[in-house]
Formats: sequence, C-alpha cells, structure tokens
Amino acid sequence: MDLSNHPCFNAKIRGAYGRVHLPVAPRCNIQCKYCDRKYDCVNESRPGVTSAVLTPRQAMSYLDFIFEKTKNISVVGIAGPGDPFANPEETMETLRLVRKKYPEIILCLATNGLGLAPYIEELAEINVSHVTVTLNAVDPEIGAQIYSFIRYKKRVLSPESGINILFEKQIEAIKKLKESGITTKVNTIILPGINEDHIEDVAKKMSELGVDILNCIPFYPNAGSTFAHLPEPSKETVKKIRKKAARYIPQMYHCVRCRADAVGILGRENNKEIMEKLKECSEMPEIYDEIRPYVAVASLEGSLVNQKLGKARELFIYGKENGSVTFIESRKTPEPGKGMKRWEDLAEILHDCRALLTNGTGNNPRQVLSKKIDILELDGLIEEAVEAVFEGHSMNYMIKRDVDACNRKCSGAGMGCM
Repeated sequence: MDLSNHPCFNAKIRGAYGRVHLPVAPRCNIQCKYCDRKYDCVNESRPGVTSAVLTPRQAMSYLDFIFEKTKNISVVGIAGPGDPFANPEETMETLRLVRKKYPEIILCLATNGLGLAPYIEELAEINVSHVTVTLNAVDPEIGAQIYSFIRYKKRVLSPESGINILFEKQIEAIKKLKESGITTKVNTIILPGINEDHIEDVAKKMSELGVDILNCIPFYPNAGSTFAHLPEPSKETVKKIRKKAARYIPQMYHCVRCRADAVGILGRENNKEIMEKLKECSEMPEIYDEIRPYVAVASLEGSLVNQKLGKARELFIYGKENGSVTFIESRKTPEPGKGMKRWEDLAEILHDCRALLTNGTGNNPRQVLSKKIDILELDGLIEEAVEAVFEGHSMNYMIKRDVDACNRKCSGAGMGCM
C-alpha cells in the first residue's frame, strides 16, 4: 500500500484521495468540556457526530457499499463518535475484518490515548499505519480545566485526580506508537483563555517524543457543551499559534474537523445515498461469516414468511448460489413437549444458519435461540427477506406489526392482506 495516500497526513493528495470513518465506537472514557456527542445527527459537521452507530459486521456491509460507490477511498478509519478504546472489542474486531477483506487499504485511528497502549502491539500486527492522539495540554493545571471527568479502570475520576493518569497514558501510548513504527499525529484543540498560550509547550514535548505532525485545531463552540460560551479563536490567533508550534514540529493546515461517519474527499459532505445506506446498515441483523451460510424460514407454503415458530413442523433453509437466493432443503423441527430442551435441540439443527425468519416467536424459544442466531419476526416474501439478510438491506417494511396497514388486527391464514 502507498502510505503517502493518506489525505489527512499528506496535504498534496487531499483532493485526490478520500477516507471513510466507520462509526463503531459510541462510548467515551473522558468528557471533554468542548465536546457534545450526537449519535443521530445529520445537521452538524464536526467530530463526535454521526447519523448512526454500526456493529463491526454492519460496518463491513456498509464499507462494501462505500467501495462500490466511491472509487478514490484510500483510508478506512475509526474516529468515534466516542473513543475507539472505550470500545476496544468493537474497534479491534472492525479493524481485523477490514484488514482481512481489504489487505491493501490504509487503516487509521483517532483516540484520546487513555486506553490505547495495551492494543498497540496488535495494531502494528494488523498494520494500522496511522494513529491520531488528541492531547490538549502537558501541564496538569491547564489540563484539569479541559475535562469534566476521566474514567480509568472502571473508576470515574475528577479532572484534578485523573489528569496525571491521562497524561501518563497518552505519553506512554505515543512512545509505543513510535517504537512500533506507526505514523503518529497529535491533535490539540486551541481553547481561548485555557490553553492558547500553552500550545508551544505541547509542540516542544511532542517534538521530543518524535511525533510526526501536530494539528492545532481551532475550537468550535458546541451548544450543550460546558465550553459553549467560549469564542472561536480568530484566524490570526490560529495562524500565530501554528507559526510558533512549527518551530518544533511539522504542522497540519488542512484539517476540516471530520464527522465520525465522514466519507470521501476532505471537506465534502456525505451525500444522501450514503447517509441512507448508513442508517440502513445500522438496522440490519447481525451477519455471521462464511461458517453460517444459510437462513432458516418458517413458512406455510414456501413463498411467504407467514408461520409462527411454535407451529412449524419443518423449516425451509435458504442459501445464496451464483448471486441468487436458493432453496437448499427443509429440516424437521423437534417435537413439542420437551420444554426448553426443544429449543436447545433446534439451535443445534440450525447451527449453520445466520438468521431465523418467522411470523412470531414465543419468549422461551427466543430466550434460547437468540444466543445462537438472529431471530426476525417478519411479514413478506421469503426471497425478499432472505436477500435482505444476505445483502444488509433494510427490513423495516417487512417487520411484523400487531396492527396491519388497514388498522385491523390480523385474522387471516397468514397468506397476506386481502
């Protein structure tokens, strides 16, 4: 891969190559006073904002779509909307999945650094080549003014108690990143009246640590945040700060304060089709890998998803061959009368199925089966429903409701509305 094709680290190619941020990390382990995270927002373009949150496997379906529609993506990153290492399982699984399927793509992360260090060895193995750490101060007294709390090892600490831990872990992580050969950028938010006269000291320290580039980002007032009253620094102030910092370390001048779900060329907003796909993927069932290639369906006649699981004496099994939904076989369900054992046996029968589509599922089977398989209660054509499972399409129009479109409870034979 060409590591120079990262648009955030190389200003020369920012108009030629784009990035995609996968919003798989909703939780955060610190509360910055300038941050207000939003998980269902299309109206703001800044860090901490996304229109939806994805699971790792939903993120892969979304990424497949992005690569199909946008041909100049060179980087896949995770930048929130919380912190990647307040969500380490989701973050690392997503990175592993992306690296396996797209071995030539550049992988990057943006984090506050508090929980980063334990994962750096694996990040290097996965070949995550670029990491950004947001570090706003190297003086504890100044740093304590910037955060409302710091959560470390399940303890919520006041800024006065937690700032030294945060700084210690950030420095430890930066040192390990450089030892591992990972290109490292530090983001420092310019906060008027708080750290604007301190950023030169940050630049000196980052230079000593071998950081590759410093990004001095002007504060942007966020309604709802503690620092909402602070003014945005003037362009002249930002210019002076960057000039001083540039004496010690290279500067980034083209940051556009990306959303956690940003896609494409820096500075361009996500188009409507991409936002709709993000929402659609966030609502799709969890998709398992190739070891679960089938979908099970409860149906009266083999055309519609129209039978309750408890009444089904057999389930229809579908797969995908040559790009088309294909009937594979039918499988007998365990006989009634065994209590919970009946559903444990059914879980074994459906061990290679990634989803079970029914017209209704009782509490007992759901309690047992949901640990092994996604259960979806639907009304609709089998072919459309199974296709939606495999391709990650929205199923909202098929989700079973208690009342149908005629505003009457269903009293038919499960063959569709008359």
